[in-house]
Amino acid sequence: MDQDNHSLPPLFQAPPRVARLTAGQRLRTYFLTGLVVAGPLAITAYITWSFIKWVDGLVKPLVPTAYWPDSFFTFEVPGLGLMVALVGLTLLGFLTANLVGRSLLDLSETVLGRMPVIRGLYKSMKQIFMTVFNEEGSSFRKVGMVEYPAKGMWSLVFISTPPEGAVSQGLKAAGLNSTDDYISCFLPCTPNPTTGFYFYLPKSQVIEVDMSTEDAAKLIMSAGMI
Repeated sequence: MDQDNHSLPPLFQAPPRVARLTAGQRLRTYFLTGLVVAGPLAITAYITWSFIKWVDGLVKPLVPTAYWPDSFFTFEVPGLGLMVALVGLTLLGFLTANLVGRSLLDLSETVLGRMPVIRGLYKSMKQIFMTVFNEEGSSFRKVGMVEYPAKGMWSLVFISTPPEGAVSQGLKAAGLNSTDDYISCFLPCTPNPTTGFYFYLPKSQVIEVDMSTEDAAKLIMSAGMI
């Protein structure tokens, strides 16, 4: 007697049919898999190679031709400019760490500080580099969530520093007795995290997330896919 498969106990039911992929679908899957594997590698290699060539183009003209590896080999050896730049920056940091180097650095900063346009540009660039490469600082080393752009909607932010200086005075002038409970946050846009919104808000409105800034950047740039 025939019975419907759904009326039988699970033990006696026929296994569900698995749809087999056609040859075209398999080739498409293999191609997409290869693209996912090779794409990031190719882009990373291209950016790295372009950076090395760019540094070589800047530094190699400063090195005498007799010391170029091209003079000893029949083929071009890339990376000479990058090696010279690394050694030069390390030597510059070593010299700046002593008393004479600090004196020369203070003198150069004094000269730059008296130039109307160069002064603002140099101070801004110096502050950005010190903030990014300062290992002891807390700027942009924490990730949080704020309720934005509407109630019930949450966005990832990079937590920065508390308000200081004129900003702190401005908040106090607005009627806030204490600015210690405030924090600054940068809310990046997707998929370009270099643009976004920078604002101050109470710490109670920021929920810290146990996530690294690198993982948060990946999440934002990929629109949640990574």
